[in-house]
Order: sequence, then structure tokens, then C-alpha cells
Amino acid sequence: MSDEPTTGQSTYNTRPSYIYGAEFQQGHEVFGLPRNDEDIACAVCRNSVHTISVMIPGRTQCYPGWVEAYSGLIVAGYPYHPTNTDHLCMDSLPQPIPGGQSNDEGQLFRPSVTKCGSLPCPPYEEDKLVPCVVCMM
Repeated sequence: MSDEPTTGQSTYNTRPSYIYGAEFQQGHEVFGLPRNDEDIACAVCRNSVHTISVMIPGRTQCYPGWVEAYSGLIVAGYPYHPTNTDHLCMDSLPQPIPGGQSNDEGQLFRPSVTKCGSLPCPPYEEDKLVPCVVCMM
């Protein structure tokens, strides 16, 4: 979301969807944050040199010929929470939004762990945090 928004139409009241901010929940210690419920700052990277980017779950380094943008852990919302989310690669050193420590229960990101079954074990192991890397070419 822009930090310089343009106001939209007046209230739409026929069962709208909602846009929430996002916060860390039950995983703040993994990312070195001081407490639970820190609001998450999002980033959009713009690059004039690299035209292709890919997020690779389960790896900590890019394949040869690719340039690393960042690495971290796979996060997603709790499966039974009404605002469940897609899996994302969160930087290993995220920067929370200053002053955003209230428990607002919007989008809640938690570190993802492996679950053997349709995910083959080996090579994976049960209940391990899933690393990720974002690579550019």
C-alpha cells in the first residue's frame, strides 16, 4: 500500500473484503524481533539491471548464474485463521513498522515448517523451518 494514498469511493457496504496491515505472530523470536505482534513493513524492489526474479523455497542460496536479492524463511498465515495467506519469503532481518506493536489480528504471518507426506522426506525432514532465497537474473 502506498504511503501517499488517493481516497477511493465512499463506503461499499455489500459484504466487502478488507485490506489489513500484517503482523508477526508466534515467530518473532525466529526473526530477532523484540515481541510478538510487530507490524510488518513491506518492500517492493525495482531494478533496471535484472529483469527476472524467482523465489526458491527450501534453498538458502541461488543457483549459479543468478544474483541473490535476499534470503530468509517461508512464512504464511495460520491455516485455520480467517485471514490465511499465501506462502511468502520473508527477509531474515525484517524491519517492523515503528509503533506497530498492538495485536490487531489482521494478516498474521508465522514461520512455516515442513510436513512430510506429499512433501518427500527425505530429502526434507519433518517440522523444520523452511528457508528461502529470492534470486534475480
